[in-house]
Amino acid sequence: MIEKTFSKLKKKGEGALIAYVCAGDPTPDETKDIVNALIKGGADMVEIGLPFSDPIADGPVIQGAIDRSLRAGMTPDLYFKIISDLDVKVPLLVMTYYNLIFKRGVKKFVSDCKKSNICGIIVPDLPIEESKELFSNCKKHGVDLIFFIAPTTTDPRIKNTLKQASGFLYLVSRLGVTGQRDDVSSSTGTLINRLSSVKVPKAVGFGISKKEHAEQVIKSGADGVIVGSAFVNIIAKKEGNFKEQLTQLATELKEGCISGYRDR
Repeated sequence: MIEKTFSKLKKKGEGALIAYVCAGDPTPDETKDIVNALIKGGADMVEIGLPFSDPIADGPVIQGAIDRSLRAGMTPDLYFKIISDLDVKVPLLVMTYYNLIFKRGVKKFVSDCKKSNICGIIVPDLPIEESKELFSNCKKHGVDLIFFIAPTTTDPRIKNTLKQASGFLYLVSRLGVTGQRDDVSSSTGTLINRLSSVKVPKAVGFGISKKEHAEQVIKSGADGVIVGSAFVNIIAKKEGNFKEQLTQLATELKEGCISGYRDR
């Protein structure tokens, strides 16, 4: 379903907007409305975080969301119940850390994802060399396991990653953790160019927060952008009708995904 979505968008001349939020932030009951607000604004896929107490890939903004979610009572069982109750037509992805997958049991975790209509799994702290069990279960259930490629990833490691890649490749735009940035790192274009011949869709994350960022990244050849901290910041502030603000930001970012693709 993920690659089909990218294919449909390509035919329409659009880059994909993948929006991240943490389930349970600010409360479990509000997650459904938040996801719907993002989709209303134009999000083509929604990455819904399953909170873990030691999120090593995330910066202060998403760490804050994870803390609020855990304090609000979020658990893996509640997470899958919330996701199962969503009635949406866009692909849903889970982003979490391997400790939770291991604790639940790899087979059960992937099975729960499938039952909850989750199409892809993103695990920042799982190296490809140790992903065999999760990968095989994902393949069995038709769930994509999304792998990361960073500016420092070597060509041999990229080649190894491509053997298992499906859904899309998560390109890390810069070294460090997630978080809003003022500009797009120069390493982003270089990384996209290194993968120009790769057929698997490529989506760029870490630091994308504005329409101009999305436009620049898509124009450089990426198939999609992943935006998290900018949305989470709105949720954290919770000023006025913050769900309407989420919709507005998603609309602006999607406009960048469209104009960037048409300016290639």
